[in-house]
Amino acid sequence: MIVQTIPVTEPMTLTAEPLTRSGFAPFGSVVANPAPSRLPSNTPPSAIASGTLPLGAVSANQGTAIQYRFLSPLCDLYARAPSRTPATPRLTMFVCGARKLEREQREWGRDPRDQWQLSRRQRWTPRLGHHGGDHRDDANRDDDGPRDGERGSGNDGDDDDDGPKSHSLFEVRVLERHPFTTQTFVPLAASGKRYLVVVAPSLEPGALDWDLPVPDESSSGAAAGADPRRGAMPGETGAAARLPGRGMPDLARIRAFVARGDQAVTYGAGTWHAPMVALGPPGSAIEFVVTQFANDVPREDCQEVALESWEEDVEGGSSRIMVRIPDASRSSKL
Repeated sequence: MIVQTIPVTEPMTLTAEPLTRSGFAPFGSVVANPAPSRLPSNTPPSAIASGTLPLGAVSANQGTAIQYRFLSPLCDLYARAPSRTPATPRLTMFVCGARKLEREQREWGRDPRDQWQLSRRQRWTPRLGHHGGDHRDDANRDDDGPRDGERGSGNDGDDDDDGPKSHSLFEVRVLERHPFTTQTFVPLAASGKRYLVVVAPSLEPGALDWDLPVPDESSSGAAAGADPRRGAMPGETGAAARLPGRGMPDLARIRAFVARGDQAVTYGAGTWHAPMVALGPPGSAIEFVVTQFANDVPREDCQEVALESWEEDVEGGSSRIMVRIPDASRSSKL
């Protein structure tokens, strides 16, 4: 349910990055095979027992399988909810239709990447010597181009193409959180499918959230199969194990990730995130199996905030939060 409306006072465009365990760690966990090259056929039970594999791996099924026992937490904090209404585990399905995206057009020559391309072409212009051959400066042959920070952000086209560049854009209009439970989305999709994950940390508590129910860190209450805080795995400490708190989302530190169809995500309890964004051609969809706890008390199960753009005092248009999405071919190279 919508619990607050937050004005977006300044326009923001961020570029989605590939989903990785380390990048997503402040917000939850990535569910994927942690060692895809290690198979039962090339990893004997003795090697698994020695601790060479991560996440509590053990040999299973008479040595024909590898089980990762601590892949992702399942966290039930409803014992700390004000209503004291018990929660039950839920296994549901979301059939998410591909979102309609906007297109961002930029003019050739005004981006730092274009200046690099122009400079590279000038350096590599063939020079005809007295033998009529193509004499390019050998030093330029080893030029790998600008570093990531020099390219600008979000180029999803071919760097060698002339003319205008365009990118897909998604507007973030809603963020939500589930303060008393983790939530895991498992796509039933081939690896060629993609979806967008948008998350944000929490601000310090303030006037906008004073009445929102969240777990009290000082109260008791055990999580199912996890540390009785965010849902930390055994041995996890520090920031990754703490609950985000009661505050509104910190829009200045919003993050976006492009996930593959063979990656699932677990949002930590209380983590602000956008509703799932399936990517793909119009009319397509991605099916997600979702696991979480719920007690059917609306403000305890799900808290949503609407992001309202301001049309006034913004040069060139309204103030919105936009996510630039690299195209599939570029994402596969990252």
